Amino acid sequence: MAGARSGGNKIVIIVILCTLLLAAVAAALIVGPYRIGIGNVFAALGGLLFPAEVDGGGVAETVVCQIRLPRILLAALVGGALAVSGAIFQSCFRNPLVEPYILGASSGAAFGAALSLAVPAFPVPVQISAFAFAALAVFGSYFASRRRSLTPVVSLVLAGVIIGSVFAAGVSIIKYLAQDSALREIVFWLMGGLYFASWGDLAVVAPVVLLCVVSAWAMSWKLNVLTMGDEEARSLGVDADKYKTAFILLATLMTAVAVSAAGIIAWVGLMMPHAARMLLGPDNRYTIPAAAFLGAVYMIACDTLARTLTTAEIPVGIITSLLGAPFLLFLLRREGRKIA
Repeated sequence: MAGARSGGNKIVIIVILCTLLLAAVAAALIVGPYRIGIGNVFAALGGLLFPAEVDGGGVAETVVCQIRLPRILLAALVGGALAVSGAIFQSCFRNPLVEPYILGASSGAAFGAALSLAVPAFPVPVQISAFAFAALAVFGSYFASRRRSLTPVVSLVLAGVIIGSVFAAGVSIIKYLAQDSALREIVFWLMGGLYFASWGDLAVVAPVVLLCVVSAWAMSWKLNVLTMGDEEARSLGVDADKYKTAFILLATLMTAVAVSAAGIIAWVGLMMPHAARMLLGPDNRYTIPAAAFLGAVYMIACDTLARTLTTAEIPVGIITSLLGAPFLLFLLRREGRKIA
């Protein structure tokens, strides 16, 4: 069983997942409409790392270093951020069915980003606006779900759906009122995609995501305590409210930054934490890094499919939704049996 694995075996699995991530990055650099051999990929990367020592590779170097590499790295960061956010939300709320999309964080962040993109009188940067409204959505879902008449699973999911619907309606209003150029930008952004990924995007996303993931992992033992319930956490000397708020803010910040960079990417935060627990058990000291690696690999794979399946690129959010919806149905059926 996964929970019976020793710490050494779990570390080996995490190392394997890290190796799998490197392999996924290498494969994604090669695959695409413009085929590039592995030798040319290494030559292009050498030119990026040592520009004074390696001759430029022309088109191959441009494709690898300026188009594919920043896009692949951004996909990995977005996937890892959403997966770790999902793991945090599920542990904090002690609910295996929650994730950033279900709790309304993605819809809230989408509303904030759309507001920033379409309303000139709202001069707030996209990332800050997305974070503010994502936080509002998550805490709104949490407080709206605190009803004793329903089970925690049902009430939290319903509250998230309601809050998410409110912000989705707000996004629709903004789209209706937006100018044509802003409307096109919002529509493509909401479908989810990494069409215009650049090194500038990485400069914004990478520090936030990496800092949040490392912070969550460093406090993962406290997250383990929170999964036992607020009273048990307090009995062990952990301020449940303080740390739950800190973890929710970390997860919300990661979600907001990911959504502002890639649009709505559904189900990654639901699927990958469960996959990590199937491999390594419920200990968040191992679940968080495993979820980060699995989310990164999954997102790279979906983005590679999105840009190679057809001549016209498919929004990656469509692919993740098609794969994630059956998984959610499976979880709902399983959790329904537990409730019954």
